[in-house]
Amino acid sequence: MATLSLLSALVLVFLVLGITNGQGLKLGFYHKTCPNAEAIIQETTASYVSFNPTLPAALLRMHFHDCFVRGCDGSVLINSTSTHQTEKAAAPNLSLRGFNVIDAAKAAVEKVCPGVFSCADILSLVARDSVAMIRGPWWNVPTGRRDGRVSIMTDAFTLPEPFFNATQLIASFASKGLSAKDLVVLSGAHTIGIAACTSFTTRLFNFTGKGDSDPTLDSEYVPRLKSKCKPNDLVHRAEMDPGSVKTFDSSYYKLVSKRRGLFTSDASLLDDPVTKAYVKSQARNNGPTFFKDFAVSMEKMNAIEVLTGTDGEIRKHCALIN
Repeated sequence: MATLSLLSALVLVFLVLGITNGQGLKLGFYHKTCPNAEAIIQETTASYVSFNPTLPAALLRMHFHDCFVRGCDGSVLINSTSTHQTEKAAAPNLSLRGFNVIDAAKAAVEKVCPGVFSCADILSLVARDSVAMIRGPWWNVPTGRRDGRVSIMTDAFTLPEPFFNATQLIASFASKGLSAKDLVVLSGAHTIGIAACTSFTTRLFNFTGKGDSDPTLDSEYVPRLKSKCKPNDLVHRAEMDPGSVKTFDSSYYKLVSKRRGLFTSDASLLDDPVTKAYVKSQARNNGPTFFKDFAVSMEKMNAIEVLTGTDGEIRKHCALIN
């Protein structure tokens, strides 16, 4: 019996420290080849977030945009050239920021172990570490991703849009192997960050083309949003979860449950029974399972269509294909 228990324990250790999914990623992938890399990445991320606590929202969004286009392969980091437009040039990605953090982390790691640590893994780790630095959840990031060599502007047009309804959102997430629960959980990331007025002003000023507001948006909330944004406002921004822009918490669900979600995509979470039930449960009980659920969904997202083994490459500079 004791031998069996010991064997079970050893198997469990192997599962935790060894392969963590069927795509070849594992915790501590660089333990032998670059043992201090993850600590270096964390320290570099902290140095930026300490001066700019709005960065976690930007870095988490960048990670999401990367994984939903060609998988988590760092393709969103690649610069365009005079003859080729990459994902960075697509309209949904023009407002991405935080590339300097990724570049700094890559440069710091390259000094210690050149040509070993992928940009895709750095982006995955920076997103996790930055969120944890603003009191957000911590999730496991198995590593071993390789960097993609393909980045095409038009591919980014498949990203889920802020005006999507529940059916469109669920289909978009399902195409990446994510469930309706993953959708509503990951939408909770809107508890941090700001949004351009252009991404939601149609809901305020001309929802049906008759100068009206979206009836699913709390009528008492509309004037507050109109005070921040004007029609066709290309300059200003608004907090997605007022009062929580720099702190990762579950308050987003209370906002959505009151019909005050900024985007159509937020409001649509009340239109599907699965997503609605989750919103209501987290709003009613101060998000009792949100952090745990977010960690689980992020671990699933981190594994979308990853390149491993001999696929792809390890870029020397994250913005440039070797």
